[in-house]
Amino acid sequence: MLLTLTLIGFLTLAAVVSIRWVLRRVDALGRVRAFPKIRVGLCLALALSCAVPLWTQARLEGRLERAASAMVGAQVQVHCQTFGEAFVDLGQELGYVAWGPGGVPERATVIKRGPCADLRSWLASSKDAPSRDQVVAVHVLTHEAMHMAGLMVEAEAECAAVQRDAAMAVALGASAAQGRALAQEYWSTVYPAMPADYRGGCGPGGTYDERLATAPWQTGS
Repeated sequence: MLLTLTLIGFLTLAAVVSIRWVLRRVDALGRVRAFPKIRVGLCLALALSCAVPLWTQARLEGRLERAASAMVGAQVQVHCQTFGEAFVDLGQELGYVAWGPGGVPERATVIKRGPCADLRSWLASSKDAPSRDQVVAVHVLTHEAMHMAGLMVEAEAECAAVQRDAAMAVALGASAAQGRALAQEYWSTVYPAMPADYRGGCGPGGTYDERLATAPWQTGS
């Protein structure tokens, strides 16, 4: 928001300076004043410096939204936390979905600044050897997508996400083999260390086993 307001401010200032020149371009002696190109150019350059990161973030969010919407089966919104938002954020969670009226999860999520940066770096990589943070970042998006789909119990949402991490990775541009490898990495190294309220009922024949072909415990997955 701050970056957007700054962008608007510099564009407005450039417009004001230009309009003021138009209204006063001829002085009292009839001489034409030079266009204030340095001041206008500086304002436009500063506006551009704000526009580039805004465009980059919007492009990333659009890509994440398309993948998450495919998992949910409906249009959802994904917002990557900005620097200003992160500065005042004291929460420890990596992402969250707000609960609307009646306790129903909204179809919008905020992914924290760190995981969004990891998602960006993973998307730009070959996706062959993701770091642990990148694996977790992809899973965070899947987990929040499960909340947006209506799952409110953390253990259920976590298990549903575990079974869809491979599909999420593919929706984001990974190959099927890369998606399976990422899902198995999360299942074998990250999931066992999750807090107790995120675990339970997940695994072959478990309460939340949906018997999906993309589940990391399926033979040949």
